[in-house]
This record gives sequence, C-alpha cells and structure tokens, in this order.
Amino acid sequence: MALTDTLADYFGLEAHGTDVRTEVLAGLTTFLTMSYIVIVNPAIMTMFPGDNGKPGVSIQGYSPGEVQQMLAVVTILSAAVAIFIMAFYANRPFGLAPGLGLNAFFAFTVVGAMGIPWQTALAAVVVEGIIFILLTMAGAREYIINLFPVPVKFAVGTGIGAFLALIGLEEMNVVVADPATYVALGGVASDPVAILSVIGLFVTLALHARGVRGSIIIGILLTAAAGWLATMMGLVPAGVLAPESMPGAQYDITPLVGAFISGFANVEAFTFALVVFTFFFVDFFDTAGTLTGVSQIAGFLDEEGNLPEMDKPLMADAVGTTIGGMLGTSTVTTYIESATGVEEGGRTGMTALVVGVLFLLSLIVVPVATAIPLYASHIALVVVALIMMQNVVEVDWSDITHAVPAGMTILVMPFTFSIAYGIAAGIISYPIVKAATGEWRDIRLGQWGLAIAFVIYFVVRTGGFL
Repeated sequence: MALTDTLADYFGLEAHGTDVRTEVLAGLTTFLTMSYIVIVNPAIMTMFPGDNGKPGVSIQGYSPGEVQQMLAVVTILSAAVAIFIMAFYANRPFGLAPGLGLNAFFAFTVVGAMGIPWQTALAAVVVEGIIFILLTMAGAREYIINLFPVPVKFAVGTGIGAFLALIGLEEMNVVVADPATYVALGGVASDPVAILSVIGLFVTLALHARGVRGSIIIGILLTAAAGWLATMMGLVPAGVLAPESMPGAQYDITPLVGAFISGFANVEAFTFALVVFTFFFVDFFDTAGTLTGVSQIAGFLDEEGNLPEMDKPLMADAVGTTIGGMLGTSTVTTYIESATGVEEGGRTGMTALVVGVLFLLSLIVVPVATAIPLYASHIALVVVALIMMQNVVEVDWSDITHAVPAGMTILVMPFTFSIAYGIAAGIISYPIVKAATGEWRDIRLGQWGLAIAFVIYFVVRTGGFL
C-alpha cells in the first residue's frame, strides 16, 4: 500500500483523474501493442547477404541470427532508458523505442542506397542525438516543430505508414519488383511466403479488429509458428518459411556497444556532415510527426495543434536516441501505439514506467527473435501502417493550401522510398501554395526558412554531392 501511495503522489494520479490500477493496465496495454518492435527492429536492422539479401548491420564472425539477438537486447535497453526518462521527467504516458521508418531509413537508405558503413550510420545517430539534446535544452526544437505547417503535421504519420507498408509488403512477397511498372502483385496464390504472409496479415487484422491486446505480436508469432510447422511437415523446403538453423542464445552486445566510435574514421568530414544532416531532418520531423500524432489521438494537443511542454517528451527521445546510437541501434522515437494505453485511461508517467519495466522483463525472450522469419515480423509494418492512416482525416482537403502540402508529403514518401523527401516536399510546397493563393500573412518567416533549407537539402542529396 505504501508503494502505491508513493507512486500515486509522485505521478500526481489524483490530479490527472486516474489511479494505480488504471495506469498499470494502460502500461500493459501499450507494451503489448508495441512489443513487436523487439522482433521487428532487429529484423530490419540486420544485414542478410545473398542475391535477395538486404542491407543493414553485419558483424564479422557472427551469423545474421546472432546479430539479430544482439540488436534485440539493444532495442530493449534503449527503449527502457527513453521510457524511464519519459516517465520520471516528462510524466507522460508515452512509450518509446527504436522507430519504424527510421530503422528502415538507417538500413535501406543510409547503409544500403548510400553505401555508408553501419558504424558510421550509428555515429551519425549519436551526433544528431546530441544535437537534439542541445536544441531541446535551448527550447529551439520545440520552436522549430511549432513552425511545422499544420497540414504537414497531420500528413507525416500517414506518409510514414505508406512507406512502412511498402517495405512490409515487399518482404512478404506480396509486392514485387517489375521492370515495366516498377512494382507489381506477387504470387499470392503460388508463393508459400506470400500465401502464409497474407493469411497471417488477415489473422492479425482480425485480432486487432476484435480489440485483442497484443494482436500484432500474437499475429507475428502465429504466422511464424505456421511456417515452422509447414517446414517440419515437409510441405516446403527448409529455409523457405523457417530458418535453416538456429543460433544459440546471444546476449553479448559488446560488438555493437561503442561501434559508433570507429564510424567517425570511415568517411571524410564533408560526407559525414551530410549524413548527419540527412539523419537530422528525418529524425527531427519524424519525431515531431509521431509525437503530434500520438498526442492528437490522446487529446493532449491545444487549440493550435501543439503539445504543451513538448520539450520534456522531446528530451526523452533525444537522450534515448543518443544512448541507442551508442549501444548500437537506430533513432528512438515516441510510438503511436501509446494511444492504446491512453484509451485505457493512462494519463501519467506511471503508464510509461510500467511499459519500461515490461520491456526489461522481455529480455528473457530475446532468443525468440531469431526464430521469427522476416515475412512474419514484417506483418507488423503493414498493420501499423494501416493504423497510422487515421491522421489523414484531420487534413482539410477542401482547402487547396492544405491539400497540396499534405498530399505531397504522403505521396512522395513511399514513391521515393524516403521519409525525408516526403517531408521536404510538404514543407516546400506549403509557402508556395499559400503565396500563390494570396495568403501571404499565413506564412511565417521561419516556414520560408524551412522551405529554403529543404531546397538546399534536395540540391545536396540529389545533385551528386553525396
């Protein structure tokens, strides 16, 4: 009883119209809805070599499965650090972990398309995390986020969702490359991976529609189990629906911890500065969009669409990002699944405290991460993408000055396979359309500054400088 009273006093539960039982239930709900990241983040971040391989983290002397387990441990630890800061400093019911979209940007864009070593990518994460801490302490980060045009704020989540859906559907073999149309429908009636992925997706969606807590992680586990069962029954060859072999438990993360230090020596200064610049914009506005989206669902935004005392939750993700990069994972951000805990009545940092404790307890299931095939784990990306689409209804589509920047943000992200490009397109188009309609007074000076900065970003990123 003394502990519950202490927690109630510390987090101000009575003042927020809640109690210990409600906060615990809310924390459990949030954890169950976002726990899939323990499996999905390592799957996205790990390099799988071969003709149909994917870019990401690769450590000499360790198999992809062992690297996945290391990243699972790092995912849990970085999430816990950020969540505890959210709980005790910001007193908000938000869960944090390495962000979907940002981890894909890390692996597919920076390491894959740009050819930057993963150690250097981690160094860039650490540097931009430190920059965010300094900006947040100075209050500049909140000021810049408040310059974010309203239509782009509400469109970012939907654009990221479309980006994640594309990655997920590709890994599920539902969407495949096509030389004539760029993408096409895969063999959903003949490819074992596509067939099981589609079934698993709809089972997961059915569970989610029924309001089953932890529906995403349950769907992933059921799909993976079905793949293993089909393999053991001889219905498909080994390695198609299940890994050919399982590595032993791997909790030693020393090959990852501090790897960012060596990354500073792998590129020359100008190239590294541009990588940090790229991460800065992607992380900055992805965090802003996600935090705004979560707060929108939770009802925490004021009449102008801003989150009061935003600097505190921003500090949680800034420190989480820095620590995460030092440990060996991509940017930490606030999760939109936090809204599920809010819907259960969570209103304070005690909800986040429960989420953090549960993340630490999940260390015991780290070896399970290796047993989950990529097609099963990526079901989560499609489900989360569908959830993130809901913010699009907030856009005033009848107003051309809102429809254009919101539409550009949403369309450009998946079609260019870049979160940064989508955000840039929305930011640039907003003052242009506003000026074209004669609504000059609605454009803030800082918004022109952001637009110009993104024009420079496009020139640098696509002009052959990097």
